[in-house]
Amino acid sequence: MHTNVPNSTEPIAQVTNGMRVVDPGGEEVGTVVAVRLGDPNAVTAQDPPTGDGVLGAGVPHTENGDEPDVPPDLAARLLRTGYLKVDSRGILTQDLYVEADQIAKVNQDVVELTVDRTRLITEVH
Repeated sequence: MHTNVPNSTEPIAQVTNGMRVVDPGGEEVGTVVAVRLGDPNAVTAQDPPTGDGVLGAGVPHTENGDEPDVPPDLAARLLRTGYLKVDSRGILTQDLYVEADQIAKVNQDVVELTVDRTRLITEVH
C-alpha cells in the first residue's frame, strides 16, 4: 500500500478544478483553480542550510511562477499536506490557499471548509 497517496475518503482527493468553495456559514469563497495532493517527502527541513535558507532548493521559487506563491515555510507546509488554490471572489482580491485539513467535505460540486476565509493563506504576489 502506498502511504503517501491519499485514499478516496480524504476530502481533497475528491476535489477538481472549477468546484465552488464555501465557508462554514455557506458564504462563497471562490472557485478551485488548482489541486495539489500532499507529499510528506516533498520538502524537508532536515537538509543542510544553503543560500536559499533552511529549506534549501526544495521550496518553490515564486519569482519563477512556482506554486504555491507564499513565503517558503508556508509553501513547504502546503506541499507536504496538500492544498487547493482558490480564485477568490471580488475584483481586487488575491487568490487563497486552502490546506487539506481545512476541507470539511465535498458535496457534489461544492467544497465545504472548516474555517472562515480570514483563516486561509493569501497568495503573496
